[in-house]
Amino acid sequence: MSGRDRTVYSTGQGRICPHCGMQANQCVCRKNPRGSRGDGVVRVRREVKGRRGKTVTSVSGVPLPDSELRDLAAELRRRCGTGGSSKDGVIEIQGDHRDTLVSELEKRGFTVKRAGG
Repeated sequence: MSGRDRTVYSTGQGRICPHCGMQANQCVCRKNPRGSRGDGVVRVRREVKGRRGKTVTSVSGVPLPDSELRDLAAELRRRCGTGGSSKDGVIEIQGDHRDTLVSELEKRGFTVKRAGG
């Protein structure tokens, strides 16, 4: 193969995942973190920013589909005895319930980390 035969630039294919061979934006294999929903670690953090001083505990990175995520959010709200919501893959529970949520999620078999301060 001479130097003139190689492709210098192409807009046809885009990036290909080296693990599964699919295009990078369609890749769902576990070795490509961009294609998967997360790294498998559930993060629990306390937030007050943008909520007029109200404390909210957010749970992100739960590797479940949206329907199961809503069910999990309902069970966690019941366990904490407070309100909350589930949207865009994040569960928000009103109040500071980090310890309760971490222990409950670990009981259910998730790998959990406390994030933030």
